[in-house]
Amino acid sequence: MAEFDIEASVNALIEQNRQRLQANAAPFNPVTGMGSVGERTLVEIPDFPIPRQWLPDTMLTVPLVKKIIKAGSIRTFITDTLRAEYSAGTVDQVVDQFVRVRNRHDFPFWAATFVYIQNKEGGGEVLFRLTRPQRKFVAKLEEKRLASRPIRLVLLKARQWGGSTTSQLYMMWLQLVHKTGLNSIIIAQTKKTSFAIKDMFDRALNAYPVQLLHRLGDAYSPGEPKMVNVGQSGDYKRIPQRDCKITIASYEAPDAVRGDNYSLVHCSEVGLWPPTDLKSPDSVVRSACSGILLRPYTMIIFESTANGTGNFFQREYDAAKAGRSQFDALFISWFDIDHLYSKPFEDENQRREFARSLIQNKQSHAVASSREEPGWYLWWLWEQGATLEGINWYVEERSGKESHAVMAAEYPTDDDEAFVHSGSRVFDKSKVKEIKKSCRPPQYIGDVYADADEGRGAFSNVRFTEDSQGLLWIWNMPEIDPAEKVLRRYLVMVDIGGRSVKADWSVIVVFDRLPMIDGERPVVVAQWYGHIDIDRLAWKAGQIAAWYDNALLVIESNTLETHDKDRQVDGDQSHFVLNQLANVYPNLYARSRPEDSIIDGAPVKYGFHTNVSTKPMVISTLVKCIRERMWIERDERACDEFNAYEKRQNGSFGAITGKHDDILMTRAIGLHICFYDMDPPRIIPRSSTTITRHHTSSNVATI
Repeated sequence: MAEFDIEASVNALIEQNRQRLQANAAPFNPVTGMGSVGERTLVEIPDFPIPRQWLPDTMLTVPLVKKIIKAGSIRTFITDTLRAEYSAGTVDQVVDQFVRVRNRHDFPFWAATFVYIQNKEGGGEVLFRLTRPQRKFVAKLEEKRLASRPIRLVLLKARQWGGSTTSQLYMMWLQLVHKTGLNSIIIAQTKKTSFAIKDMFDRALNAYPVQLLHRLGDAYSPGEPKMVNVGQSGDYKRIPQRDCKITIASYEAPDAVRGDNYSLVHCSEVGLWPPTDLKSPDSVVRSACSGILLRPYTMIIFESTANGTGNFFQREYDAAKAGRSQFDALFISWFDIDHLYSKPFEDENQRREFARSLIQNKQSHAVASSREEPGWYLWWLWEQGATLEGINWYVEERSGKESHAVMAAEYPTDDDEAFVHSGSRVFDKSKVKEIKKSCRPPQYIGDVYADADEGRGAFSNVRFTEDSQGLLWIWNMPEIDPAEKVLRRYLVMVDIGGRSVKADWSVIVVFDRLPMIDGERPVVVAQWYGHIDIDRLAWKAGQIAAWYDNALLVIESNTLETHDKDRQVDGDQSHFVLNQLANVYPNLYARSRPEDSIIDGAPVKYGFHTNVSTKPMVISTLVKCIRERMWIERDERACDEFNAYEKRQNGSFGAITGKHDDILMTRAIGLHICFYDMDPPRIIPRSSTTITRHHTSSNVATI
């Protein structure tokens, strides 16, 4: 890159960084409402204690607010609208009523006006003013409340930004301001942690104006207790004015979880809850949440930093992110917490040099030590939205960590790297990102059917039927010319899972190799993904292959042959299932046989066998294919599996705990066969078409 181009790029980067810094530091005043959460409108009431207020739009429909705005002042509202005597007492009543209305519509205002918390920097208690990541969190909660939906959220977070505090105070807001009778429970890993969260609640309630616990005009005593014990344990507290209870429980001693009805559940640091012989995170959460109805003003929060993979918290987060549960997912990265994780530059020259280095090394994969990140990764941080000052902090903090995994555990950049790998990643994340660019939703969803489910009838009248809940996704329909056939155009690869919902997934993918005629890349055009009996899967794969012009059908056979218990499939059905299919489907992939086996009349072995020799081979092929973008991917789930695949400390390959590699293996084996075990596609007259069974070349598969 020419020096002029570099300087122009540096200038552009510096300007974009200025805009990011400006956006991060945008004015926020929870009392006036400027820059606060949600849609707001500026309202000016000159004689109100806060003359200029950015009020939530939902508040503008309240009759009292509408009338005051229309009057233009408190005085005019009192004298002309209420036709009452203007006095200090009347003004106080109107202002009090207005503030109570705003409390119901404006959590940031309520928190910054009436809620005191312990100042972490020392110096006593301070009013609770939301930080930028806390506002992001509250915006997600408010989205559900304002839609009259139950609040269900799995919060994956970086450390030390007050997620637990925000969760608990939002629950307190619902209890004290919105509805009476909302019982809540706090469940942390230890009793000590639960009481620490509860202590924050106690501090806030102690300083809370007692009159706000009553309706306007109700009689009350200024010294009346705002919280009373229920029983002797101290685990249960009651707020008599609001007819609600606050229960303290811990994962270590979950007895308090049972035997009560809750509307609000806060489960803190769920990722740290270890399963034991006597309890599991699932069972404790189920006990606390089983009685909660799917109604407005109910709330369940699972919040935690990540702690490894395959645990309850990761499963819940993944399900929420994929839209498979009633929960929403929210991730807070380290660079969202810019008030803590940012390092200013000494001067503008230092900032420009940092920006120049970022640009010049954005393609670099080299590092000088294990305490550094390569240039491409630092550039990726920029692309994710971090500021130069944030990346500057990251570089310094990273120098104190011996590996990327340790850094990612405490300061994740995205939700993928939050769940730390125990081994090393197999695929370059930056290259996977490039593969992902071609992914898109399918054009059609449904399944293929025929006149029968098996036997010769399974290939009679093969047809596709659209169904929004179907398991077959299609990006491109089969292209079949009645006059010409493209030999070796379509390749169908099958990875066999199990039939139970807890088993691995079965995957059937279709590659179109036609672009290879012109030196272009093959492309994924269809994929079936689900749970099914093994014999039904084989016939289903045959039908899809037949529909795609009698494509070469490759089935990974070792799952059947080795009784792989981890995959939760039935016993050895390989010969029965595959031989039945081979009798009626003309283009089934078979492994080569040693010469003496042929002489002895040994049966043909159908399918691709993945073993200690072939698995590293196909994974190496996939590494190359991802690195060089050798095919066009369509399914984002494939890229998710690439990013969750590791080489373990014992040298084996596999998905990180709690993840799958079923789609990945169809790509690894399918692409290996596509590039190294099939001749290029060729166009011939369809009348001269003949189909022979495909055998591997002797130097590819070993058995």
